Amino acid sequence: MFDRTNTPPPTARPATADPVAPQPPERVMRISPLDLRQQRFRPAMRGYDKTEVVAFLTEAADDYEHALREIDRMRSDLARMEALLSEHREREANLRNTLLTAQRLADEIKEAAQNEGKLIVREAQGRADLLLQKAQVRMEEIDHDITELKLRRRDAEGGLEASIQALYRALEFIRDQEHTRPEDKVLLHRPRQADAPAAPMPRPAAEDQRLAGGQGTA
Repeated sequence: MFDRTNTPPPTARPATADPVAPQPPERVMRISPLDLRQQRFRPAMRGYDKTEVVAFLTEAADDYEHALREIDRMRSDLARMEALLSEHREREANLRNTLLTAQRLADEIKEAAQNEGKLIVREAQGRADLLLQKAQVRMEEIDHDITELKLRRRDAEGGLEASIQALYRALEFIRDQEHTRPEDKVLLHRPRQADAPAAPMPRPAAEDQRLAGGQGTA
């Protein structure tokens, strides 16, 4: 029968990067194209034509070799595709991690901005409350000043009214005095100047004659 002494060992399938992907069943090739070309049959009575058998085996060996080469090429393509798939999956994982990191950073920045905004609002409310307190104190001071000014105005008006009434009563008293004693006249003198020299008092004539007689006797 067939001589399998020169049969090459089965080609090992390359390891794939994705162990989860379905693996096709490994088939062991027990006949190689070289076996088909070198196989010789024993002659027998009423057997097949030797030339036709050799031609058929040669053609089958060529087709079988072409099929093996195609299988090897497809295995290489499969390994390359699996490597690309592994690379794409690794990139996808990196991109997913990057997106998760970006989302986490965005959440942290958002939270920090919210906290800062709350702090700013709290500080603004505190300043507004302080300004309102100062304004309230100032309004109370102004109200107190206004009340004090009103009291002073009332006192001034009362004093002025009392002075006017006193002057009015004095004028009424003077008028009543003029009506009761018309012979009395109220003389109004102009005040003397402090620097004006005083006029000499006139001496009587009797004193002049006495002085003149004394001088003659002497």
